[in-house]
Amino acid sequence: QVQLVESGGGLVQAGGSLRLSCAASGGTFRDYAMAWFRQAPGKEREFVASITWSGATTPYADSVKGRFTISRVNAKNTVYLHMNSLKPDDTAVYYCAADRTGPFSTVAVASGEYDYWGQGTQVTVSI
Repeated sequence: QVQLVESGGGLVQAGGSLRLSCAASGGTFRDYAMAWFRQAPGKEREFVASITWSGATTPYADSVKGRFTISRVNAKNTVYLHMNSLKPDDTAVYYCAADRTGPFSTVAVASGEYDYWGQGTQVTVSI
């Protein structure tokens, strides 16, 4: 059983930056592709970014491409989401998710592919 704990959310002005972290425990971190999703009030959960176990492949949602960067440090069992040029539309609860891929370099963008989820961290971007 993998446990995921997000941190780093908060209130920031438009144009600002935040870095989210997700610490994993209870499994072999290198066996998992990792992802960030978000859910705004009244909207469905949506894909933000994901990363293969090696970090070689990192798909992004079009809405965040060029502004957000996903990365991971396997030695620290941690995945990050660096968010720059934040906009009010980025306001949401951000969730970390893990997909057990083993040694295969595959990564999914659909939430249904992910086996484990964190509790979420709130990001609020003010005008």
